[in-house]
Amino acid sequence: MRRTRTRVALAVATAATTLGALAAPSTTARAAAADDRTWVAAWTANATAISDTSPACPGTSGVSNRTIRNIVFTSAGGDRVRVRVTNAFGTQPLRLAAATIAVAQSSTSAAVVPGTTRALTFSGSPSTTIPTGADLRSDPVALPVSALQTLAVSLYFAEPTGPTTVHRFPYQRSYSAAGDVTANESAGAFTQNLSCWLFVDAVDAEAAGPVDGAVIALGDSITDGGNTTSNTNRRWTNELARRVVAQGAPALSVVNAGLVGNQVTLDRVPVTFGMSALHRLDRDVLSHSGVRLLIVFEGINDIGTREADAARVIAGYREIIARAHANGVKVIGATLTPSGGATRQFPTYASPETEADWRAVNTWIRTSGAFDTVFDFAAALASPQNDWIMAPAYDSGDGLHPGDAGMRAIADSVDLGVLRELLDPATWLDELHATLDGLEDAGSVPPHVAASLRDRLDRAERLAVGGHEKAPMGYLQQFAARA
Repeated sequence: MRRTRTRVALAVATAATTLGALAAPSTTARAAAADDRTWVAAWTANATAISDTSPACPGTSGVSNRTIRNIVFTSAGGDRVRVRVTNAFGTQPLRLAAATIAVAQSSTSAAVVPGTTRALTFSGSPSTTIPTGADLRSDPVALPVSALQTLAVSLYFAEPTGPTTVHRFPYQRSYSAAGDVTANESAGAFTQNLSCWLFVDAVDAEAAGPVDGAVIALGDSITDGGNTTSNTNRRWTNELARRVVAQGAPALSVVNAGLVGNQVTLDRVPVTFGMSALHRLDRDVLSHSGVRLLIVFEGINDIGTREADAARVIAGYREIIARAHANGVKVIGATLTPSGGATRQFPTYASPETEADWRAVNTWIRTSGAFDTVFDFAAALASPQNDWIMAPAYDSGDGLHPGDAGMRAIADSVDLGVLRELLDPATWLDELHATLDGLEDAGSVPPHVAASLRDRLDRAERLAVGGHEKAPMGYLQQFAARA
């Protein structure tokens, strides 16, 4: 029998207030929350240092009297944008003489769309100095930007920068030119190709309409786009962004905190691989605008290098979950994809010891209940004959990294309805109740099953979801399909 239900608005508000009092945000989260809530990270790329240098990626040598034009690909759009310039790994104050942002003509050229160049300012000034170890957001500037759009962020440094802060392996070409050519619309002056992003790690957009926030993926080379086709934005996060934009709901930006070679538990050597996920969580995830969901998809480098075992990785996950929850961010666990076929290039990743840890980690992700929900990326890429081996159609060729098709398979495995549930539990639960009402009226659900489902929905409603009670979407979808 259908029960009369009190609507959830007051209960959710009360639960949210209680949870907020129990989990006070960190300084990082409070700073991000102080921003206008319509701002959302549209593109991110976590920064690191590098221990070498070359014209294609000036690391230890830095640059002087040069313009860097970074080519980036946004997930969300808006009417205004702002840029975060970073000196996180610099060894001296970074003096930025001029900066612009524009719509790029393509992902394979330094040219920009005529009439779209906007000068960036910092507290009203066209130049600024960023302290050693710091980041600085520009002032907002009016520039209509569509979702899935390529932008050009140009930075001019008149004086020597010292060692640079970079994203070493973006799988996207950027450009460098002599002198201040930040306002140039043509590509002619940009004669030096760059293989890294320099001094910029975020572009925010002020949404033109409703926005649910950002989901950010914390990962390693698989998230960073390793072995995908360069200059085409085929990372799985890009593919997921395309799905979200095509569906139109949730109104969610999908951004990337992947870093080649990164580990959950250990700071890597060389420094190119970056600080551990535990050590970079605040800067690379929690400090970005509008982040509401975090997908944790790394750990294969910990166990594959044999530098950490399953227990240590799981302890790292627990810490990430606790810190994210304390900042009001829900956490999705993604199972580690198979590496059993990496016998030639990455033999330790294919060893029996690594397989044992891989199975232990993935079993814990799937069954512990520690995450707010789980995406099974391992199952999405596994060979039907052996789940420890990546399906050949998805393998880039080294047995560890998915190619373009594998990236699409990862993105396609994400249930957008689950993202929506996590972002807006009250509305989603209302819709599930209405679905169950309709199924009951149609006689598609046995009474004892309907009673059980409604009890689970009511419990989830009382807890405002929050990861503590999973709404029975799968069962409802099965019955709806039969009806």
